[in-house]
Amino acid sequence: MSADATVAAAAEAMGRLVIDVPDFPEPGILFKDISPVLADHDAFTAIVEALASAGRDDSGATVVDKVVGMESRGFILGAPVALALGVGFVPVRKEGKLPRETYAVSYDLEYGQATLEIHTDAIEAGERVLLVDDVLATGGTVAATRRLVERCGGVNHAVSVLMELGALPGRDAVGELPLTVLATV
Repeated sequence: MSADATVAAAAEAMGRLVIDVPDFPEPGILFKDISPVLADHDAFTAIVEALASAGRDDSGATVVDKVVGMESRGFILGAPVALALGVGFVPVRKEGKLPRETYAVSYDLEYGQATLEIHTDAIEAGERVLLVDDVLATGGTVAATRRLVERCGGVNHAVSVLMELGALPGRDAVGELPLTVLATV
């Protein structure tokens, strides 16, 4: 199946299975619950393959060395994407969650600031990296993760996400990197 067909199959599965939960976690927020997608083997498989397509060339060969998953739903998605690509998985965590020496990057949120960390030895110099997360919103998490990969000496190859919040400027943080989005909401 072509990368475009894979992405289309995943988007269709998401359209059927993602549940809108109003007023969660607070009033005025419409939460997109992906749990039913994860519970459906065929849908989850389609989504993993679609996200992984960003780490392959036109012939289907893997062109990345690592997959980075951003806390926390990026872990759920990034680990099986790494397995599908036959490469290692690296978690990017919130401050204080990793047990060894880390690089840290702080960034602004709509309502404050956050810090992300990566182990200093997680990515070797020159390794090509696919960034995976569930939602692209303002782009702060992606921008911080890009900086962490570069600080390790890695090369950001592409970004792959389940959903993009189209009304927000997340694409600005992605910059020139190829972006795979399975659904825009």
